[in-house]
Amino acid sequence: MPVVTSGISKGPSGKGVGLGLALVSALAFGGSGVAAKPLIEAGLDPLHVVWLRVTGAALVMLPLAVRHRALLRRRPALLAGFGLLAVAGVQACYFAALSRIPVGVALLIEYLAPALVLGWVRFVQRRPVTRAAALGVVLAAGGLACVVEVWSGLSFDALGLLLALGAACCQVGYFVLADHGGADGEGDGTAPAPLGVIAYGLLVGAAVLTAVARPWSMDWPVLAHTARMNGTPVPAAALLVWIVLVATVLAYITGVLSVRRLSPQVAGVVACLEAVIATVLAWVLLGEHLSARQVLGGAVVLLGAFIAQSSTPAKAPEEPAEPARSVAAGGAERELSARGTAA
Repeated sequence: MPVVTSGISKGPSGKGVGLGLALVSALAFGGSGVAAKPLIEAGLDPLHVVWLRVTGAALVMLPLAVRHRALLRRRPALLAGFGLLAVAGVQACYFAALSRIPVGVALLIEYLAPALVLGWVRFVQRRPVTRAAALGVVLAAGGLACVVEVWSGLSFDALGLLLALGAACCQVGYFVLADHGGADGEGDGTAPAPLGVIAYGLLVGAAVLTAVARPWSMDWPVLAHTARMNGTPVPAAALLVWIVLVATVLAYITGVLSVRRLSPQVAGVVACLEAVIATVLAWVLLGEHLSARQVLGGAVVLLGAFIAQSSTPAKAPEEPAEPARSVAAGGAERELSARGTAA
């Protein structure tokens, strides 16, 4: 989401650090699906894996929630929306999709979110968009058609594809909230602290997922045994620690810090590497192979996301130009994301 950048260096050294943080964030986010899928295949319900991830991260970031407790009074709607969409919605749909389709395919579908946001801007908000942004939408849609091989009657599980698309739609809601949440809500000139928003979003998401996932019915003994990653036994508890500490807490914090040192546009474009990292890790660690046409389609999806995310809104005829905003501002902050999160 848009964040306050005052007081943070954006010189050459600051940008170098920012790019490094953005790459760390993309790598951390990209490893979430690879670590989660063996747990799901070991017997855990996807919703239970999401609950473990979100609740664990919420407990780790609880001190930040206490520090930014004023947000509860200032921006309750933003915190609730972030928790419901960017945390609970994106993660539940994405992890459920992982149980039915490959990690790379699920994440590539999630990257339709920037294109869907442009549709929201153009047809709901009725704001003009550039031709380059429209080209990004077309490329992303065409690339996705190659990834899912529509000419063969959708070779992947249809429900899995719908769940991945649901994760993308939840990200659209997050991006819309981020556009409103980046501004001051009380006229004092300060935007909401992004780390505080993330901390409370995790708490809200954990509360919602507790009611939906009913963790008391979870098969807890699975965590005491091993899960198989492409035939190799790995302690299930170690995978869970990775998901919570690396793929969630570290990913969000480095993502936020990278946006502060770069710009939302640049950080969001770097975040597109998440899909590449996730696909490569799924290939190496899980043995999930994509055909040459699917790899080419994935590259086109990322190119479309790159163009859509880096294109600035067109200037309205009767209004002065506004500072450029990324339609997917804060891409490195999103997935839980969901992109993803998301994803």
